[in-house]
Amino acid sequence: MKRRDPNFTVELTLETDGSATVDPPRRERAADGHRRRSLLLLGAGLILIGLNLRIGVASVGPVLGDILDDLQLSATTASLLTTIPVFAFGAFAFLTPGLTRRFGMHRALGIIMIVLAAGIALRLQPSLVALLGGTILVGAAIAIGNVLLPTAIKSDFSHRAGLMMGLYSTALFLGAALASGLTVPMLPLFDGSWRWAMGIWAVPAVLAAILFLPQMRRARDSAGPEATDSGRDGSATSASGEPPFRAMLRDPIAWSVTGFMGLQSLSYYAALTWVPAIFQEAGMPADRAGWMLSFSAFPAIITCLVTPTIAKRLKPRWVPVFAAAVLIGAAFLGLLLAPQAGAYAWMTLLGLGQGAAISLSLSYIVWRSPDAHHTGHVSTMAQGFGYLVAGLGPLGLGWLHTVTGSWTVPLIVLIVLLLLQTIIGGLASRDRHVGGRYQGRTVIVMQEPAHTHG
Repeated sequence: MKRRDPNFTVELTLETDGSATVDPPRRERAADGHRRRSLLLLGAGLILIGLNLRIGVASVGPVLGDILDDLQLSATTASLLTTIPVFAFGAFAFLTPGLTRRFGMHRALGIIMIVLAAGIALRLQPSLVALLGGTILVGAAIAIGNVLLPTAIKSDFSHRAGLMMGLYSTALFLGAALASGLTVPMLPLFDGSWRWAMGIWAVPAVLAAILFLPQMRRARDSAGPEATDSGRDGSATSASGEPPFRAMLRDPIAWSVTGFMGLQSLSYYAALTWVPAIFQEAGMPADRAGWMLSFSAFPAIITCLVTPTIAKRLKPRWVPVFAAAVLIGAAFLGLLLAPQAGAYAWMTLLGLGQGAAISLSLSYIVWRSPDAHHTGHVSTMAQGFGYLVAGLGPLGLGWLHTVTGSWTVPLIVLIVLLLLQTIIGGLASRDRHVGGRYQGRTVIVMQEPAHTHG
């Protein structure tokens, strides 16, 4: 029979010089509980930020016709509203290293949500300048978020990177689906005002900023791009004798990840821009054509969620890349041969393939990096150059359609590019880390922590 000694607490206090007045196991359990709650809050904040990284762009397309009529814009000017953000994703991505050095990774994530909300709200002003300026701000905020989210996941959730990348890519498609599917139905709530139907999407960005306030108040981190040797990831990978980002430009693995990101994004944004037009040219009503594009986001959510987990376990590694290309290629072939007859089938295949491709491209940024420091550089490179390439997709397909007078040649070009996407994606899928050529020693240490080399 156990008896509680009332003097035990006093003796413990005296022996520890008053430094431990609480049972140590209880204190450790409380600390573990606090860490778990903090990690859960951080994870929820990151996923909510991810949800916002397509809303500001996807909400434009459904009301583009209303914008054209209201502002008396030409089709060329209106196309800027859909092409500016994609080029901004690439151009502004290269500002991320400087912002990370200035504010820290987590503070920068909170700041871009404020900028995103401001950009969406600016488009409420009855001015074409405000509309285009707000669109640039939206693109800039999303560009930096695109780069920082994989870095944050690698830094804070390296033990659950596959799951978090799946949730992150799912959030991207879910945000796009909500914005494209709900913007038009909300028009009656605002007396038919397309400005307010788009402007209401500033609310999720504000909520994300509020949820991320605890992370913005934490000590400034430096795990993002251009982190110093004393970064919070604990690595000393910048001490390589040459500028890390410049060295990344000579790394074949980094270029394969970048190429895969660029090609799958080109295919995605080309489809996002022109699939409704393909359906309409085949005789489908405009409202149904818009719905078909929104519908494709739902099967994409499924493959976004499961693909990273499957790809991590499946061998050979290139199989998921090949499967994604086959699904997308089958959808393009269906749009070429019988767009109306099998519309739901083609959009299901397209969504499944695009969801798998985007989740793989984002996961490779994390998987091919030995630490958060490298993840920041690979993310900057892949999404900076990748989205600059992707911006050519909508413009190039539109030009081909104008020159040829049909969608046959543009769709054939997209199918041919899928072959190149498969080859480059296969190179990116190999189990290798970037930096192997100039930081092989660091990679070995990361892979075999039990052995110290000099």
